[in-house]
Amino acid sequence: MREFLRTETLGAVVLVAATVLALAWVAIDRSSYQTVWATQVSIRVGDDGVTQDLQQWVNNGLMTFFFLVVGLEARREFDLGDLRDRRRLVLPVAAAVGGMLLPIGIYLLMNAGHSSARGWGTAMSTDTAFALGILALVGRKFPSSLRTFILTIAVADDLVAFAVLATAYTRTVRITALLAGLGILVLVLVARSRGVRNGFVYSGLGLAAWIAIQKSGVNPVLVGVVMGLASMAYPAARVDLERASDKFRVFREEPTSAYAQTAREGVRTAISPNERLQQLYHPLSSYLIVPVFALANAGIPIDGKFLSDAFTSPITLGILLAYVVGKPAGIAGAIWLVTRLSRGRVRPPIGWGSVLAGGSSAAIGFTVSLLIATLAFNGLDLQEAKLGVLSAGLCAFALTWVVLRAITLLPERLKLRAVVGNPQTLVDLAVPVDEHDHVRGPDDAPVTLVEYGDFECPNCGRAEPVVRDLLADFGDLRYVWRHLPLTDVHPHAQLAAEAAEFAAKHGKFWEMHDLLMAHQTALEARDLLHYGQELGLDVERLRDVLRKRTFAARVAKDIESADLSGVSGTPTFFINGRRHYGAYDIATLSAEVRAASARAALAARPAATGRRQ
Repeated sequence: MREFLRTETLGAVVLVAATVLALAWVAIDRSSYQTVWATQVSIRVGDDGVTQDLQQWVNNGLMTFFFLVVGLEARREFDLGDLRDRRRLVLPVAAAVGGMLLPIGIYLLMNAGHSSARGWGTAMSTDTAFALGILALVGRKFPSSLRTFILTIAVADDLVAFAVLATAYTRTVRITALLAGLGILVLVLVARSRGVRNGFVYSGLGLAAWIAIQKSGVNPVLVGVVMGLASMAYPAARVDLERASDKFRVFREEPTSAYAQTAREGVRTAISPNERLQQLYHPLSSYLIVPVFALANAGIPIDGKFLSDAFTSPITLGILLAYVVGKPAGIAGAIWLVTRLSRGRVRPPIGWGSVLAGGSSAAIGFTVSLLIATLAFNGLDLQEAKLGVLSAGLCAFALTWVVLRAITLLPERLKLRAVVGNPQTLVDLAVPVDEHDHVRGPDDAPVTLVEYGDFECPNCGRAEPVVRDLLADFGDLRYVWRHLPLTDVHPHAQLAAEAAEFAAKHGKFWEMHDLLMAHQTALEARDLLHYGQELGLDVERLRDVLRKRTFAARVAKDIESADLSGVSGTPTFFINGRRHYGAYDIATLSAEVRAASARAALAARPAATGRRQ
C-alpha cells in the first residue's frame, strides 16, 4: 500500500507536467497537435484488423492497462485491505455513489433543457493520482489512513465510473462480437480458477477479448477491469516459500539451466498474481500511460475570448460546481447518512475533518472525466468541458489546502478527534496476546506491538535496535515476541527458540532473547549451552531439553498462530492487532504507534465519560 501511494503521488507530478505540455503545445501550434492525434493507425492481419486514430488508440488501448491497475487494486482491497470485511464495503461504495449522484444532479440542473445534458458523466469521477497527490503535498502531517481511505473510495468510484462508461456512452452494440468478447473473458476466469499461471495464456486471451469487444462498440477497457478483478491477492504462504527455498537449494547444488528455471518458477509462483501484476503495470500506468493520455486529451486553446465564453457556459460551470461543491458534499453527506442509519456501527476509519479533506481532494476529476468528455462532446463543447475539468482541479487543490489548514489551527484535542476520529479497527492478529506470551512493558498499555521473529533472521537483527528505541521512547508500549523460525533458510533458529523457552521457564527469557539476537551467527547447540551457562542456567538440563526437543510444542504453538494470521516471513509486526505492512524503521513505526495510541485514547474517552456519569 505504501508503494502504491508513493507511485500514485509521483505519477501525479508527471501527469501535471504532461497536462502543461499539452496546453503549451496547443498554444504554440494548434494544428500540429490536432494532426498528430488524428493520425490513423491500423493493425491488420489479412483482411481483418483494427483502425483508429492515435488518440483513440491511447483512450481505448493504452487506457485498458490503466483500468487493469484499477481492477488489481480493487481486488487487493477485497482480499487484503479493509474491504476483506465485506461489511466495510458499504461505506466506500456509499461515499463513491453519493460523490457521483450529487455532482451529476448539479450538472444536470445547470444544463437542463440543453443538449449538453448528455455530458453528465463528465462531472462524476475522481482522479486517484491527483487526489492522492494533493494529500501528499498539503496533508503530509496527516495519517496515512486518510490517503488509504480516499484510495478505497477512489477505487469504488472508478468501478462505478467504468460501469457508466461501458453502458451510458456506448452508442451501437454488435451483439455477436460482444458475446464473443464476454465468452473469452469467461475463459480467463476459468483458467484462473484452474490455477493456470502462464502469462502468455492470459495475454493471448486478453488481446482476443479486447479486439472482440472493441468491434462490438463497447469500450474495450472492460477487459482491463475484468483481468484485474480476476487476479487474486494473498500474502505469500509459508509452505510456498519453503518450496521455493527447496528448489533454489537444488539449483545451488547443481546449477543447470533446467534447475534455474525451476527455481525461478518456484519464486514467481510464491507471490500472488495481483502483486506481480501491480509491480509490473502500476508504474507503467502512472508514469507513462496516464501522462500520455493527458498529453493526447488535455490540450485546449486558451485565450481571453474562449475563457470569457467558457466561464458563462453551462458545460464549464456545471462541471466546475459539480466537482467543487457536489463532490465533497456528496462524499461527506453519504458517509454521514450511513453512519447515522447504522447508529454508528458503520463509521469512517478517520475523523470528520479528514473526511472533509478527503472529499475536497476527491473533487478533482481528470482521467475518466476527460475520457467520457471525448465520448459525450465534440468541437467547442468538448473544449469547454476540458476547461471545466482542469479548473475544478485547481479549485480542488485550493479547497483541500484551506480545509487542512483549518484543521491544523484547532486546539490539540479537537484536532486529534477531527483527524483520527474513533474508527473500528480491523484485527489481523488471529490469536490474542495472553499470559503465555513473552511481554515487555506494562500490561495495561494502550498500544501492543507483537513481533513474529526468528533468532537467526538478519532482518530481525536489524529491527531489534528499532524495537529498543520504541520501548525507550514510549513508556506506555507493550512489546510481545512470538517465535517463527524459518527452518528452511535458518537451520539453527528452531533450536535457538527452544533454548529461549527453557530460559523462560526459569524467568530469563528476555536475557536469553537479547543474547541470541546479539549473536545471530553463533546459534549452534554448543553456543546455546554457553549462553545458558552465562545466564546461570542448569547447562546439563538445557542439553537434555535440547536433545529431547522438550519445548518444540511451545514453539509450534507460536508458529500455528503465525499461520492463522497469514504470517510467512520475519520480522512481521502487529500494532494493536492490525498488521503493519512496509518499512519498520524507527520513524515509520513511531508514527504508527502514535496513531494507534491516539485511536486508543479516543476510544477510551467515551467509556470514561460514561462511567463518570
